[in-house]
Amino acid sequence: MPLIVQKFGGTSVGDLERIANVARRVASRKEQGNDMVVVVSAMAGETDRLINLAKKITPAPNERELDVLVSTGEQVTVALLAITLESMGYRAVSYCGWQVPIVTDDAYGAARIYDVPKEAMERDLAEGRIIIVAGFQGVDGKRNITTLGRGGSDTSAVAVAAALKADLCEIFTDVDGVYTTDPHITGKARKIGKIAYEEMLEMASLGAKVLYIRAVEFAMRYKVPLVVRSSFNDHEGTLVTEESSDMEKESVRAVTCNTKEAKITISGVEDKPGVASRIFSALADSHVVVDMIIQNSSAEGKTDISFTIPEADLGKGLEICRGIEEYFQAENINGCEDIAKVSIIGLGMRSYSGVAAKMFSALAREGINIEMISTSEIKISCVIRQKYAELAVRILHDVFELDKAT
Repeated sequence: MPLIVQKFGGTSVGDLERIANVARRVASRKEQGNDMVVVVSAMAGETDRLINLAKKITPAPNERELDVLVSTGEQVTVALLAITLESMGYRAVSYCGWQVPIVTDDAYGAARIYDVPKEAMERDLAEGRIIIVAGFQGVDGKRNITTLGRGGSDTSAVAVAAALKADLCEIFTDVDGVYTTDPHITGKARKIGKIAYEEMLEMASLGAKVLYIRAVEFAMRYKVPLVVRSSFNDHEGTLVTEESSDMEKESVRAVTCNTKEAKITISGVEDKPGVASRIFSALADSHVVVDMIIQNSSAEGKTDISFTIPEADLGKGLEICRGIEEYFQAENINGCEDIAKVSIIGLGMRSYSGVAAKMFSALAREGINIEMISTSEIKISCVIRQKYAELAVRILHDVFELDKAT
């Protein structure tokens, strides 16, 4: 019997009516002869509500206790969905993360999954039950409740699908699938029917919000076929799968934009071995993720280093750099939030020449200055001023004719 794992996010289970809609979808797949495992998030807004309650007590709640608190959101949803399915005549059972158990490390608020034992779930599936698993949560080696951070329910669903060797993992959300760019920026955005794991991984890391990077990493590692589709209609979604030859027909498949980036520039730093290591080791030790890095040519023994980090970490990043400034004796350390990272992605870049030139020329024609550039085999990213972000996306979407299906 085929096994399908379905994931429903907060908007899909936002109230009892929507939970009933999810139950009908799950039941329909069950009636088609499939074994069903469903992973759900907390009801829309519930996690934020719980965090705000804790922060009314103290601005910095204990991280362990905060995970205990916010995990209750998913516990409510799994129980309500199981009750709804039981009321419809189906056998259903709910699992919290610690009951599976989804085993994680002890990084509260951003735990990483180590293992998903499948024995208990396989017993319930063999007895014909529909399994409802709480997304976003797990348990560490000391049986403390943990949460997985942003996109945690997506990651939970793919991890469960990988453990059970599911035939398909469907990620239901409030959009129809993966688009060539954000449809809110241009009405010419087109839904992509099939996309490679590698392309989706780049899109997720570069600002696309449909799937989260850790979920895509899991799917790619364990070859879990994913479908992204809407929970509010029956339209076909986007299949995220292994690379195939037809995916290289287009040089560029998508344009992404991330305005939640910041840049730090360390000016006039001594150009000597060990300086870069000291800076980026200190940032890594504080879990600040660095993306693009540029170091200028040395002049009179001095150089400038610029790098991008998440906007939310700008204050922390500046504090770290200033805290070790005496080691590298910089002339100045500046932070800037007024930037955006615009990227083009496509497997076809491996075999098409002139893609970078076409991108840079298109931006230049509109007077958009490029401050930093980063490339890989299948993507090119440019840091520009934030005010030009949406214009840049529209220009690149047009110049690469992404509205036209090949």
